[in-house]
Amino acid sequence: MKKTGIIIIAVVIVLVMLVANSYNKLVTLEESVDSAWAQVENLLKRRADLIPNLVNTVKGYASHEEEVLTQITEARSSFNQASTPDEYAEANAQFERALSNLYVVVENYPELKANENFSNLQFELAGTENRISTERMRYNEAVQKYNTTIKRFPTNILANLFGFEGRQYFEIDEGDRDVPEVNF
Repeated sequence: MKKTGIIIIAVVIVLVMLVANSYNKLVTLEESVDSAWAQVENLLKRRADLIPNLVNTVKGYASHEEEVLTQITEARSSFNQASTPDEYAEANAQFERALSNLYVVVENYPELKANENFSNLQFELAGTENRISTERMRYNEAVQKYNTTIKRFPTNILANLFGFEGRQYFEIDEGDRDVPEVNF
């Protein structure tokens, strides 16, 4: 009897340790997703802060290009109102469309491209776009790892029990899949 009691206690301890280990893994993965998303938001915010400076520089050269400047302002507003990966993805697509129109304006003003402030801002924006792409990839990798873990047996039982839910990927807008046309 004494031996059976010790075995039962040992099995219970092992099960508790396995549950605790799985729970801690889920918490760690969830935090990784949150951390990766915070970095994406950080860079999207950086871009949103850079764009008004770029716009103001362009305004000095192209004050009559009000439509493009309005599109950028609206895109920035959409970004500021976004709260989910899907909303950020839509705001991101709106930003990219507006920036593409801005670059068309820039092509019409060769002296603007030579402006040092504009060149510096454009360089910063290009670097930010690269960072956004990298962090978006890292976020999606963290989401993939997390989502896979909460769907795999036996962790899925604990995930359901403790309320861990799948996360959204940061996907591009359908319109962004098309290659932009560049005319010189």
